[in-house]
Amino acid sequence: MKSDIPVYDIDTFEEYKNSGILVNRFGPYSRRHEHLHNAHRHSFYHLVFFTRGSGSQTIDFKKHPVVPGLIYFMSPGQVHSWSFEGPVDGYIVNFSEHYFKAFLSDPSYLEQFSFFDELSEDAVMVLPEACRATVSDLFEQILNEGQSPKPFAEDLVRLLMVNIFIQVARASEGTMHTQTHAYNQTLLKSFRKLIEHNFIKLKFPKQYAALLYVTPNHLNALCNDLVGTSAGELIRNRIILEAKRLLINMELSISEIAEKLAFNDDSYFIKFFKKQVGTTPDKFRKQQH
Repeated sequence: MKSDIPVYDIDTFEEYKNSGILVNRFGPYSRRHEHLHNAHRHSFYHLVFFTRGSGSQTIDFKKHPVVPGLIYFMSPGQVHSWSFEGPVDGYIVNFSEHYFKAFLSDPSYLEQFSFFDELSEDAVMVLPEACRATVSDLFEQILNEGQSPKPFAEDLVRLLMVNIFIQVARASEGTMHTQTHAYNQTLLKSFRKLIEHNFIKLKFPKQYAALLYVTPNHLNALCNDLVGTSAGELIRNRIILEAKRLLINMELSISEIAEKLAFNDDSYFIKFFKKQVGTTPDKFRKQQH
């Protein structure tokens, strides 16, 4: 079977010290790993805070300008590339999916931060001036912990990372999931998780509604109320996102991609893609390259 676009594990980086996290200044890191400027995926969490630079970065085919003060968060599996104009600097952190789970009593702790939701608009933001100095200082403390062995260094780095998450969440004006309708938020989160694990096999809202023990009408009303789109559209968006990710790999034919996404007919996949994106898979692929 032909491979998809490159997927990098955290232990492929020479700076990785086998503790589940890689922290570095962004300038030297980006020069040392120029191959990462091209489209690729990560199997780990990834964030960058820019203190200097211009150009753009693309996350799951959405382009964002690079400016000082920008911070972005990525979850495992997202497609990413950079296109810089001139020198860039800042801080980069890669950490494994299990990095915090052995340390925090709540294994889902990170889920309360909206910027770790790949569908959230909070995953890319420009921090206010007052927050930038605080976040930069926390990154410097983390880098300092890695200079020489110190007692409890790994625990302190985890605490400093959580502090960064909290500072960013506060700066983004309350993006943590504390809405009053906690049940609806939990149901939506469960729906999104089910989509993530089943979107290739299950393509209709009624199938997910049955798994969630609610009616299709209730699920659809909930999605419209909380995210402004229908349940069916959320499913279709995830299918299209995966199609775009696969189309980046020029070795895969349109027919093979249709098969990977469980479309029995190539023409139906092409028609589905064109209806959702406004162009054919082949034209989209040419635009990306």
